[in-house]
Amino acid sequence: MQEVDAAFVRESLPRRDPEGHKGMFGKVHILAGCVGFTGAPALASEAAVRMGSGLVSLSVPEEIWPVLAVKCQEAMPAPVPPFPALLEKMNGSDAVLIGPGLGRSRKTDVRTLRLVEKVQPPLVLDADGINAVSEHIDVLDTRRGRLTVLTPHDGEFLRLTQGKGIGPDREGAAAAFARQYGCVLVRKGHRTITAFPDGETFVNTTGNSGMAKGGSGDVLAGMILSLLGQGIPAKRAIPSAVWLHGRAGDLAAETLGEYGMTPSDLLRCIPEAIRGCMD
Repeated sequence: MQEVDAAFVRESLPRRDPEGHKGMFGKVHILAGCVGFTGAPALASEAAVRMGSGLVSLSVPEEIWPVLAVKCQEAMPAPVPPFPALLEKMNGSDAVLIGPGLGRSRKTDVRTLRLVEKVQPPLVLDADGINAVSEHIDVLDTRRGRLTVLTPHDGEFLRLTQGKGIGPDREGAAAAFARQYGCVLVRKGHRTITAFPDGETFVNTTGNSGMAKGGSGDVLAGMILSLLGQGIPAKRAIPSAVWLHGRAGDLAAETLGEYGMTPSDLLRCIPEAIRGCMD
């Protein structure tokens, strides 16, 4: 198991091309949100922007699109189109995220499972994206050969494993799941574990209890999405995003304290976290 540190992140993030344009830094797509959960898509999309994505598109239910149109300044929100058009948009992207605040219904779950089967670029599943898959776990077998990242907290991991993945050996359980289903498993929590299907694992060393608030996971999902969309190899991109997420949390705690800091504060601290590694 490898511990991730600032040097690892520094080696992982390429220097940006001084002549680059937005088309060179990743075009990513997010499917998220439902009535009552408008914060999750906003947090995830802004996190992707803060991590350096050139273009961030966001598909949300039509009922909440006016809310996201006001919340999002840099990302591009639009009502969820019919399935063929949605799939086309996703397959025209460099990476895709499904799940933050998505909600649960039979229609939503069926759409998620169809997308899991058919989306070609790297795919990040978070929150209700994970919950939909947990009830049809074999759908992950259809993605072998394509990069799939799951980001469960312990409750979601419990559902993914039908109660078998909770125990003292967090690393071993994460590694076993990643190997069995051919995916990358980011098991969130104190010292987050990132497990790859070849058995290699990484443990995070940043973060604090002030991050244990609704919305922090949405920020992490957007950060992972962004680095994958920029073409950084998965074994560099995913552990680096996890470390930077925790580092942003530590910076927020230094100035605001663990009680009062919020996921929005994590967003504001991402640039400093990155700059501190790159200097």
